[in-house]
Amino acid sequence: MSAPKAPLVLLVDDEAGILTTLAGVLGDHGFATAATTSAIEAVELYRERRPDVVFLDVWLPDRDGLETLQLLRRLDPDAAVVMISGHGTTTTAVRAIKMGAFEYLEKPIAYDQVLEAARGALAARRAARHEALAGKAAAGAPTAPSGVTRDPPPLLRHLRRSREPQRTIRHSTVLYGLGLHSGGRTGLVLQPLPPGSGIHFHSLPTGESIPAHVSAVGDTEYATTLGARGATVKTVEHLLSALHAAGVTNLLVKVHGEVPVLDGSALEFCRTLEEIGVEDQGEPRLEFVADRRYEVGTGAKRLALEPWDGFAVSYLLRYPPPIGEQSYEFELTSFAAFRDQIAPARTFGFMRDLKMLNELGLGSGGRLDNFILVGEDEVINTELRFPDEFVRHKILDVIGDLYLLGYPIRGRVTAHLTGHRDNIALLRRLIEENAVPAAV
Repeated sequence: MSAPKAPLVLLVDDEAGILTTLAGVLGDHGFATAATTSAIEAVELYRERRPDVVFLDVWLPDRDGLETLQLLRRLDPDAAVVMISGHGTTTTAVRAIKMGAFEYLEKPIAYDQVLEAARGALAARRAARHEALAGKAAAGAPTAPSGVTRDPPPLLRHLRRSREPQRTIRHSTVLYGLGLHSGGRTGLVLQPLPPGSGIHFHSLPTGESIPAHVSAVGDTEYATTLGARGATVKTVEHLLSALHAAGVTNLLVKVHGEVPVLDGSALEFCRTLEEIGVEDQGEPRLEFVADRRYEVGTGAKRLALEPWDGFAVSYLLRYPPPIGEQSYEFELTSFAAFRDQIAPARTFGFMRDLKMLNELGLGSGGRLDNFILVGEDEVINTELRFPDEFVRHKILDVIGDLYLLGYPIRGRVTAHLTGHRDNIALLRRLIEENAVPAAV
C-alpha cells in the first residue's frame, strides 16, 4: 500500500526569505509546498495543482492579495486561504475574513502559528469537501460549519419562551491580542450561526468544536476554561459576558487556545458587537426562569439565585486594603447599561501573587495596560475607571460564567466573596435539580 499523499501548501509572498522559512517549517511537519512571489502565477498554480492550503500575502507586486483571495475563492469556493501581512490593519483583517479567508496572521509569524493555521485550514477544507448539509438554512442565512451541531443545550425544567428573539452577529469579524494567562499572541474570529445553533468555540489548533456550556468547563482557577476531546479554550468569561448582555445566542468563535484579554475588560468586545451589528433571527429564545432559591457555598462565601422579573446581580467583595469592602448591584436592563456600567471594569491581580502565578504558568500576558495591579498600599499601574471597579469586574465575570447554562437566566443573583468556581457550581446545581430526563 502506498503512503498517503502529503498535503500541499501553496506559499505566496514577495519576500524570498519568508517563502524559505515557511517551506522549512511546514516541510518538517509533513506538508509538501509550492512557492511563488507572483499573485498571477499563484492563481495558475492553484488551477493546475489544487493545493490543500494557501498562505497568501496581502501585499504583492503584481496584484493585491485580497483581490487574489477573491479570485481563488471564485475558482474554488472551498479554497482554504490563510492571509499574512507585515503591515495590515484590523480593517484589512476583517475584510479578509468576510471574503472567506480561513485565518489572518501578522508578521513576524511564530512557527506554532504557521502549523496551527495550516492544520486548521486543512481540517476545514476536508470538512467542506465531505460534509453533507441536511436541511440548509434559508438562502442568505448563515449555516453551521462542520463539527458544530444545531442541538440545543440539554433541556431543563422551568424553561420558558422569552419575549426576546434569538440573535447572531451581522457578519464575521476578527480580533487580536494577548492571552492573559498564556502570554502568547492570540486572536479570534467571530462568525454568525443560524437559529438553534448556540454558541460554540472552535479550536483552530485541533479543529474541535467546544460548546459554550457548563458541561465543557474544565479549569476555573483564575479564569474559566472550556475543553473537549483534548482541545481547550481559556479565559472565555469576558467575551461571554458581552454576548450575554447583547443577547447573542448563536455564534461561532474560532480561537487559538485563549480568548485575547485586550484591556482586561469586556469593553472592546462590546465595541466590536456595536460596530458589526447584532441581528434578530425571527425565532424566540428560551430562558431559564428561577422558580425558587438556589444556593451554593458555605459561611460568608456564598452564591444564590432567586426568582426575579429580569436579570440582576448583587455582589459583595472584601479584600485587604487598598481595596477593602465594596458592593454593587446591577440589573441588565439593556446592552447600553452593561456597556457603560460593567464592561469597562478590568481584571485585577496582586503583587503578592505574581511569583505564585508565574510558577503556575499563569499571568504571563499580564502587562501594565491590560489589568489592574494592586500593591500593598495602592494601585500601582493605572487610574481606576470607577472607584469600585473591582466589584464591578466580579459582576462582569458572573454575567459571563452564568451564560454557560446555555440559556439566559431570569432571576436575581446574590454573591458574597465568590469566584469562577462558585459560578460554575451554581450552574451545575441548576442542571442537577432541573434536568429533564432524556427520552428513551
